[in-house]
Amino acid sequence: MNSKQVVLITGSSTGFGRLFTETLARKGHTVFATMRDPGGRNAKNASEIRALAEKDSLPIHILELDVTNDASVERAVDAAVAKAGRIDVAINNAGYYLSGLEEAVTTEQAQRLMDTNFLGPVRVDRAVLPHMRRQRSGMLMHVSSGAGRLVLPSAGFYCASKFALEALAEAYSYELAAQGIESVILQPGQYETSVFGNTVTAADQGRTDTYGPAREFPAKINGALSSTAGNAQEVADAVLRIIETPAGERQLRYFVSPQNFGVDEINAVAKQVQANVLEGFGLAADTKFLKGKAAGAV
Repeated sequence: MNSKQVVLITGSSTGFGRLFTETLARKGHTVFATMRDPGGRNAKNASEIRALAEKDSLPIHILELDVTNDASVERAVDAAVAKAGRIDVAINNAGYYLSGLEEAVTTEQAQRLMDTNFLGPVRVDRAVLPHMRRQRSGMLMHVSSGAGRLVLPSAGFYCASKFALEALAEAYSYELAAQGIESVILQPGQYETSVFGNTVTAADQGRTDTYGPAREFPAKINGALSSTAGNAQEVADAVLRIIETPAGERQLRYFVSPQNFGVDEINAVAKQVQANVLEGFGLAADTKFLKGKAAGAV
C-alpha cells in the first residue's frame, strides 16, 4: 500500500463516520465520505463537510451511498475508483441501534436492522473486493462493537447484527490473506456519538405487558450507555493508527473503550479456540499468517 491511503467510509454524515473522515483527511489520506441522500436529508451535513474540506484544503469527497441498496453501493465504489484510481481501505461504519425487549421488535424492524448493520457491509465488501484483488492489496474495516462479543438485554437484535458482522469479518480474514487483503474488526465501547440519538425503539410495546421489572431494561441500559460514554475521538485516533500500521502487521480485532467488560479476554480466548478449530479442519497451514497476531486494545 501507499503511505497515503484512499479510504471509503460509509455512514459519514454524523458520528464516528464524520470523525473518521476529518481525522484521516487531516493526515493526508484521501477520503470518500459516503452517506444517504447528500442532496436532501443529509444536505446540511454534506455542506458542512464540503465547507470544512475547502476551508482547510482537505482531500475529502462526498458520495451518495445507501448501504441497503446494491446499485447505490456499486455506483459509489465505481465513482471513487474512477476519481482516485483505487480504494485502499473500506470502512464499514454505517449502522444504528435498536432498543427494546426482543419480543417487542417486529420482524420488519429486525429485517431493516440486519439489512443495514450486516448486509450493508456484505454489499460494500463485495463491491470493493474486485478492485482490491486487482491491486493485490487493501483492507476491509468492520466497525463492530463491544456488543459484538457481549449480550445486553433489550439490545439483543443489535448484538445479533454485530455478532453476525464479526463472523463475516473473521471469515474474510482467513479467506483473503493470500491475496494481500486484510479484514479488521474494530470494537468500540460506549462513546459520545449520534447513534443513541438515532435509536430505533421496538414497535410492538403491547408484547411487554407481562415482563414486570424487565420492562425497565431498555431505559436502564440506555441510561448507563449515555452516562459512561467517552470521547469518540479516541476511536477515530485508533482508526488512524490501524490504517497507518503496515500491511501484514495489523491485528484481527481492536477493542477501544473507556471501560473493559472483559472483551479483551473474550477475544484472547476466542483466538486460541479458533486456532484449534483451524488446526482440526486442516487449515492451520493456510492461515498461519494469523498465528502471531494478537487481538487487543489500541
